[in-house]
Amino acid sequence: MTEKANIVELMGGLDFDPAALKSKYLAERDKRLRDDANEQYVEVTAEFSHYVDDPYVDPGYTREPLFDTVEMAIIGGGFGGLLMAARMKESGFKNIRMIEKAGDFGGTWYWNRYPGAMCDVESYCYLPLLEELNYMPEHKYSFAPEILEHSRRIARHYDLYDDACLQTSITNLTWEERTEHWIIETDRGDKMRARYVAMANGPLSRPKLPGIAGINDYAGHTFHTSRWDYAYTGGDSYGNLSNLKDKRVGIIGTGATAVQCIPHLGEWAKELYVFQRTPSSIDVRNNGKTDPDWAANLKPGWQKERMDNFNIQVSGGDQEVDLINDGWTDIFRNLTGIAAKLASRKLGRRLTGAERAELMELSDYKKMNFIRARADEVVKDPSVAESLKPWYRQFCKRPCFHDEYLDTYNRENVTLVDTQGKGVDALTRSGVRVGDKHYEVDCLIFATGFEVGTTFTRRAGYDIVGRNGQTLSDHWRDGLRTFHGLTSHGFPNCFFLGFTQTAVTVNVPHALNEQAQHLAHILSEAKTRGTPTVEASAAAEEDYVGVIRQSANTGARFYRECTPGYYNSEGKADNSSGFFSDMFGAGPIKFFRMLEDWRQDGRLEGLDLR
Repeated sequence: MTEKANIVELMGGLDFDPAALKSKYLAERDKRLRDDANEQYVEVTAEFSHYVDDPYVDPGYTREPLFDTVEMAIIGGGFGGLLMAARMKESGFKNIRMIEKAGDFGGTWYWNRYPGAMCDVESYCYLPLLEELNYMPEHKYSFAPEILEHSRRIARHYDLYDDACLQTSITNLTWEERTEHWIIETDRGDKMRARYVAMANGPLSRPKLPGIAGINDYAGHTFHTSRWDYAYTGGDSYGNLSNLKDKRVGIIGTGATAVQCIPHLGEWAKELYVFQRTPSSIDVRNNGKTDPDWAANLKPGWQKERMDNFNIQVSGGDQEVDLINDGWTDIFRNLTGIAAKLASRKLGRRLTGAERAELMELSDYKKMNFIRARADEVVKDPSVAESLKPWYRQFCKRPCFHDEYLDTYNRENVTLVDTQGKGVDALTRSGVRVGDKHYEVDCLIFATGFEVGTTFTRRAGYDIVGRNGQTLSDHWRDGLRTFHGLTSHGFPNCFFLGFTQTAVTVNVPHALNEQAQHLAHILSEAKTRGTPTVEASAAAEEDYVGVIRQSANTGARFYRECTPGYYNSEGKADNSSGFFSDMFGAGPIKFFRMLEDWRQDGRLEGLDLR
């Protein structure tokens, strides 16, 4: 019996032709390939700079510049920065300054206040520091206002407002060898110093626009979803967009953000035109309020246990009990750990690598057939349902879960404009042109996401100058170079939080917490040993880059066959700048264990402590 026959039998047979389905996937990918890849997007500078203005603060804010010295400056007030500050304060560090360009803490949840915004990982895992703050989210999946308020709650709990520099952007960050401090200059005239600097800028923080012909010609109202204009639409993050009752609205993009806000636009706009290049995968969300009896019976340590349970399952591992029991764990249960375990039991032996890959691929096809069948089941117009079907593997794009999105296309005032993978052709003074059709719109909303694949320094808006005048952009010219993804040789006391050669997890705050705890440990040890500078050795950095290069290649073939998107450099064959390029390819479980083993070893090997 062949390997393929074994797997098909173990799955109880197939009601589809895998070869035909794969051919369909590749054809749909090829329709969307573009030579300009990431260059198809416009940088939000010059005439586009208003798309990144802060609509949530009153203009005219001023303060006196600062010329003092702090122990640590944390750049970024989202979950990464908040967790870094919390773990440092818990370790005894007190003189910590937060620097954030927004008007408050919250990071992505400060900017993304579009109607319907919510987390897509359950809130009991996603919202950090719940036990530390004795807080329980209102729903299994929290809505944006609650997440923003939780960010503020963390900042208040750890007294982070006391010395924060909000509405402040870095202009220069330079290592001063004489004092062994970083000099931080800002657009507020500051020239402060910090012993340590932690970069918590966020991986998806800088909006991008499509480079559509005529983008400057359109005379109607426009905004990006990350800067939602409620003065124009009316309402708030919960909906009630009453000002749109007499408006024709167009939205470009059907990714995770659009999936959440389109139901509200469809409910309130006179007419809504959704311009789609590639449909998202839409599974059931099934949100609900938190059960107070369940919450009251939780035991100390419950959040870490829950986060670990979730992370193991969505990283391909197996757990006896699924504490989360949602769409994410259902996907991975069928694609990886438990599916392989059950197949092995039936075979009476472990699956070979080829058999496991075969099982994953066929299970993926089966799951996506279910997703496509759901579009047929919910959407009344067969041609619209067909256009909403995603023809790609489950993780070519981030899966979406929503209970109202597909139903929105049953509204008479909602029109799906399927561009057949080509995107919008042009904007005119009064609307949008796709092929030979023109759509008149009063308002055009860009749900086009954030920069991925551009340099770290471009997304930050400044360069970092380390020892001997070396810039980070030059050091990373041929790709990221770090030790454990957290620090680079030649840039002492400078640390990176996020996805710089670390492990990607579905639950991003979990990864950020692991990094924050690791850095707090390092700096506590350095303080105990009386060593004012911490720097990755050149040898340790070189060795770790080798580990990254080897492990990052494991998913290269998968993403080459995917439809274009930010996961795979918009379809570039080498995927050199995709979201998952230059990551720790062995996964978060092994990455977190590697950091823990390194801490327990106690030697701080790979770091120069001077």
